[in-house]
Amino acid sequence: MTAVTADPLVFGYALAALAYLLFFLYLVRAGFLRRAPGASELPLFAATMLVTAAWAGAAVLDSFSRMTAPAFASAALDLLRYGLWFAFLLSLLGARSWLGARSGLGWMRLVSALALATALGAWALRVRHEQHLPDASSFSMVTALALAVLGALLTEQLFRNVSDSSRWSAKPLCLGLAFAFGFDIYLHSEALLFGHMDKDVLSLRGFVHLLALPLLVVAVTRRGNWVRSLQVSRTAAFYSATLVLVGVYMLFMAAIGYYVRYFGGDWGRALQLGLVLAGALMLIVLVVSGTLRARLRVFVGKHFFSYRYDYRQEWLRFTAMLSTTSAPQEVGGLVIRGLADMVESPGGGLWTRAQHDAAFTQSTRWNAPEVAEVESNTSSFAQFLHSKEWVVDLDEYRESPRVYGQLALPLWLLSNPNLWLVVPLRVGDELLGFVTLLRPRTAVELNWEVRDLLKTASRQAAGFMAQMQATEALLEARKFDAFNRMSAFVVHDLKNIVTQLSLMLKNAERLHDNREFQQDMLLTVESSLEKMRRLMLQLREGATPPGGARGVELTPLIQRLQAMTVARGRQLQIDVRERLATRGHDDRLERVLGHLVHNALDATPAEGTVSLQVERVSGQVKVEICDTGAGMSEEFVKTRLFKPFNSTKHSGMGIGTYESAQYVRELGGSIAVESQLGQGTIVTVLLPLFEMQQGSDLTMPARL
Repeated sequence: MTAVTADPLVFGYALAALAYLLFFLYLVRAGFLRRAPGASELPLFAATMLVTAAWAGAAVLDSFSRMTAPAFASAALDLLRYGLWFAFLLSLLGARSWLGARSGLGWMRLVSALALATALGAWALRVRHEQHLPDASSFSMVTALALAVLGALLTEQLFRNVSDSSRWSAKPLCLGLAFAFGFDIYLHSEALLFGHMDKDVLSLRGFVHLLALPLLVVAVTRRGNWVRSLQVSRTAAFYSATLVLVGVYMLFMAAIGYYVRYFGGDWGRALQLGLVLAGALMLIVLVVSGTLRARLRVFVGKHFFSYRYDYRQEWLRFTAMLSTTSAPQEVGGLVIRGLADMVESPGGGLWTRAQHDAAFTQSTRWNAPEVAEVESNTSSFAQFLHSKEWVVDLDEYRESPRVYGQLALPLWLLSNPNLWLVVPLRVGDELLGFVTLLRPRTAVELNWEVRDLLKTASRQAAGFMAQMQATEALLEARKFDAFNRMSAFVVHDLKNIVTQLSLMLKNAERLHDNREFQQDMLLTVESSLEKMRRLMLQLREGATPPGGARGVELTPLIQRLQAMTVARGRQLQIDVRERLATRGHDDRLERVLGHLVHNALDATPAEGTVSLQVERVSGQVKVEICDTGAGMSEEFVKTRLFKPFNSTKHSGMGIGTYESAQYVRELGGSIAVESQLGQGTIVTVLLPLFEMQQGSDLTMPARL
């Protein structure tokens, strides 16, 4: 080869040979050739570095030699380098009983050995026919590509199977090998596609391995965790098997393309493009096909593992699926999907019954037809699920019904050929429902492991459904509780209105001819009617009256309370020292103060006194209601007065004081009570002050 083409190639290989040789000497000095207990991969790693240096050196000699021996030696050392890398990676993967009792690692070793033997045979054919160039034979190019794909597969397998705690140590090693094997895949696949090596790409091969060396050096500094806690998850095995299938598929398509290109005649290019399009379509179908993925998962679990399921992964996935929503209406679909995914079922239905219903109906379905039939909770089928909690295999029942004893399946189950399993959902001693699953995408053996997993998962799903139902019932009970509490407030206010109207009717018997009384009576009736309308509106729309809080002047409100007291035939002493206002609602403030005044009047005999005083105190409005009535005990005031349904009156409901205290707190105020038995009560209400101005501060004073 010429100097122009040889310079970059020679320079790259020479640097790689020198760097790998120095690294090997460092490994020898560090004791890598001494096999430590449980670390058989260390001598393999050191030997790989030495062979890589020799391979790069042979490539340099081949650049300057006119003989074929250096080329064949370089190819042989390249094969030996691949073999040592395979042995090193397989040694790491086998450090923790990689694939269990069925020895999936043995298959990987067998495939690696066959690939190396095939590549060695291709090398022998090249030697026999004196074909020193690696692209002289399509068979040699195919075997070289297969070795690179296998090396990438083993590297990917190592990276996926190492535990999180050891990934920090294995990452540089996997990155370096992936970089080198990936370059070789590109080099040989391009050569296989175009029929010859790209000399520009080939000249970079030494530089690529030189760039990968620093990652290998870093990996050596972290080598303490190379073989610790290696694990193989089913996900990793699934992806690895997928990668193998894709690699085989790519090799197959490349071989067909090669054959068509060179033996297709005039129509070869058209056929080649057609095969490419057909291959692309087939690859898309294989990738998106749920049935293929299901069959691959079943194959991996059946032939590579002692147990079919990775229970930790299944449990985390199922729990995460149930926890993705908080809406009770969506839980049913998640339960169906979670159970169906465990057995590769494409859909199913959930059967539940309402709280007071005596039959199970299809409440939710996922990729399944709607079923209108109902199943009584007293039927033989429902009682069997409740007592046995068995997973019912409908095919097994059709063939051997004696296995299920006296169970009599309903006709709607037996007549549907697409139904496969019935999974009960029982929590405690209650059957919440059951799930019907459709036939799986691929044949699944319903052994004890699958049945136990479905039974355990169904218990968790039933517990989750019961929790959601309890939460929904609690929310409904809270709504009813809020409505009942609001109704109690309304009933209490209606009682006060009824009392007021009753007193007015009693006085009407003797004052019906008094025109002033007639006018007061009409005003009272009109006011009572308006109050009842507002109470009905409050009961319909909620506890808060319509309209926002605003400034409320207290003087007119207190005057109405005084007139109401006079209508009862009693006297209310009022002391309002200035016009004050607070923020709130007219009706609710009148009800609060009116309730406190009514309580004072009820607790005070006719010869006693009840007074109401309003004044400004520290930026607040202070309303003080005093009476000389029966009073209350200190224990009652502290522990029972402001709680609902507690009252000292025989006919009282114990709602008014509670409502008054709640509303005063909503306004940002407070209420305090001082009382002694036989001496009376003082109720102090503090409300936020609302400043009222009659004019503007900007008004200029008149000139004298």
